[in-house]
Amino acid sequence: MTMTTLLHISASPRGQHSESLAIAATFLEELRATQPDLTVEHWDLWDRTLPEFGPPAAAAKMAIFGGADPEGDQATAWRAARDTFERFDSADNYLFTVPMWNASVPYILKQLIDVISQPGMLFAFDPATGYTGLLQNKRAAIIYTSAVYGADRGPGFGNDFQQPYFEDWLHWAGVHDIHSIAFRPNLATADPEPGRRAAHTQASKVAREFLPPTEPALLAG
Repeated sequence: MTMTTLLHISASPRGQHSESLAIAATFLEELRATQPDLTVEHWDLWDRTLPEFGPPAAAAKMAIFGGADPEGDQATAWRAARDTFERFDSADNYLFTVPMWNASVPYILKQLIDVISQPGMLFAFDPATGYTGLLQNKRAAIIYTSAVYGADRGPGFGNDFQQPYFEDWLHWAGVHDIHSIAFRPNLATADPEPGRRAAHTQASKVAREFLPPTEPALLAG
């Protein structure tokens, strides 16, 4: 059998107090029950392993676009970006935990996106036809949380630049099999428990349907 891997990428810094990580735990518990051979790896984006994408890396990217090879500090920065992309690309499937920060995603998740969204890695570019995402045959589950914003609330409660932005990036990169789970209580006025229970129930349902059933290994006669 082919070993299937899932990379859980967490953008929440709140540890045991994180709603998105608690929902992720429910998702993974259900997924492991249906996929006993699944390999799960965790990547806490706050673990300080993400490289910066500053002037040397930006210059390296433009060198690549121009058909040149980065040198010196640029080559070092480009190698760090490639190593990060290869860690990301090594998984067959993804689970993202994405809390809402200021109507969008946490800056640490944007840093990951900026580091790995590189020509020849995440995308190809043709002057006549534009971008082509290079991620193939991957699927993603995404857990979105927000404490104030909700689609049923007025503009005074914020806007959603979180889910549209992140899923647009995934589509652009070539990931089209996307399963979303949301927990968006209004903590200022409402009891969050019904929404919390619904989100955990949804996480279990998505997990059961996320991957095809594992086939038993054939025994030699």
